Amino acid sequence: MTPASSELDQILAQQQARFVASNPASRERFDAQARFMPGANSRSVLFYAPFPLTMARGEDAFLWDLDGHRYDDFIAEYTAGVYGHSAPEIRAAVLQALEGGINLTGHNLREGQLAQLICERFAQIERVRFTNSGTEANLMAITAALRFTSRKRIVVFSGGYHGGVLGFGAQPAPTTVPFDFLVLPYNDEVGAREAFAREGQDIAAVLVEPMLGASGCIPGRPEFLRALRTLTREAGALLVTDEVMTSRLSAHGLAARLGITPDLCTLGKYIGGGMPFGAFGGRADIMALFDPRTGPLAHSGTFNNNVVTMAAGHAGLTRLFTPAAADALAARGEGLRERLNARCAEAGVAMQFTGVGSVMNAHFMTGEIRRPEDLAAADARLRQLLFFHLLEHGIYASPRSFVVLSLPLRDDAIARFEQAVADFLERHGRLLPQRA
Repeated sequence: MTPASSELDQILAQQQARFVASNPASRERFDAQARFMPGANSRSVLFYAPFPLTMARGEDAFLWDLDGHRYDDFIAEYTAGVYGHSAPEIRAAVLQALEGGINLTGHNLREGQLAQLICERFAQIERVRFTNSGTEANLMAITAALRFTSRKRIVVFSGGYHGGVLGFGAQPAPTTVPFDFLVLPYNDEVGAREAFAREGQDIAAVLVEPMLGASGCIPGRPEFLRALRTLTREAGALLVTDEVMTSRLSAHGLAARLGITPDLCTLGKYIGGGMPFGAFGGRADIMALFDPRTGPLAHSGTFNNNVVTMAAGHAGLTRLFTPAAADALAARGEGLRERLNARCAEAGVAMQFTGVGSVMNAHFMTGEIRRPEDLAAADARLRQLLFFHLLEHGIYASPRSFVVLSLPLRDDAIARFEQAVADFLERHGRLLPQRA
C-alpha cells in the first residue's frame, strides 16, 4: 500500500466517523427499519455505508434529514425531481384532481390531456400509453418490438440501465428478465455493424440510452447513435430509445436534439410531475398492437392513468418544465460542468465531470470516456471521499458522484456546490491521480 493510499483510507475512516457522530437519528431509524426490510428500504440505490441518511422533509431544492441538517439537493430524486419538493403548481393540480375522486375506474379526462401534450412535445411519439414506471415502459416497448417484428433478439449495451429488471454489465444482471439479449459495447459503431452483419435477421430491436445514465453519464457519440438508426432500418428491426432520464436534457429529448427519430421511445421520471410514472410510444402502426379494438396485445395496470399523476404531469409540462425551461436548465448544467472541468484542469488533477445538460457525473481520470469499461481503473474510494466531503458542506449528491440540477435550485446553491468542489480539490488534491 502506498503512503497516499494509506492516507486516503485514514481520511475516509475519519469522514465516516464524523458522519456517524453527526447522524444518530438516521442511524437509529436505519437499524429499526432493517428489522422489517432488507437493507432498511425498498430501493437498493439509496443504500451506502455505514448507513444512509433518512430525509424528514423537503422544500424547493432543500432537504432536511432526521437529525435536522439542511442540504442543497443536487440529486433531485435521480432526475425525477426536476420540480423540486414543493412546487405550488404541482400541489394545486394534485389537490384539484383529488377533489374529483381518487379512483374513477374508467377512462378519465386527464389522461387524454397528458397524452396529447406528450405527442405534441415529442414528435417521435405518434401514439402513447402510460405505465407506473420507466421499467414497465421499457418492458412494454420490448414486448411490442418482439411482436411487431416476429423476431426474438434484443440488442442492448454494456452499462445500460432500463429499469429494475433490465440492467446490464457485460452480461444481463441477475435480476434481469430472461429475454434473448445480445449485449454489445456502448459507443462501438464497428461492433454494432459486425453484430448486425452476423445476426441482423434475428434482431427485433435495439434498446439504447442516448446517454448512459446509471453507468456514469456517458454520452452516446452522435455517429454511433446514427449508425444504430441506419442498421435497424436496413435490417427491418426497431430502434427503441430509452429517454426515461434523457428526455429532460433538451426541449424535445436528447435523441431529437441529435436528429435521430426512433421507432419507439420510453419516458418516465419527471414527466409525471414527480409521481410514479412511465410511458412508451412511437409509430402509430406499432402502437396499434395495443388498441383493444384491433390489436393482439393487452396492456394492464390499475394505476396507469391515475388522476394524481395525470394532473401533476400536465401541470408540470405546461406551467413549469416548458420546452424553453428545459433548454434553460440544460444550459445551466452545461455552464456548471464547463466551470467544474476548468477547475479540475487548473488544479492539475485527473478528475472530470461528464454528461449532458442538467445531469453529470464526476470521474477520477482524464481522457475521453466512451463506455463504462473505461472507468474500471478508477479508485472507487475517491467517489466516497467526494460524497462525504460534499455532505459536510451541506450538499446532497449521489455516492456514485452523480449530480442533477432541478428547476428551483438557486444560483447561490450552484455557487456553494462549486465552492465545495474547489475546497475538495484544495484539501484532497494530493490524494487524486495527477494529470499527465
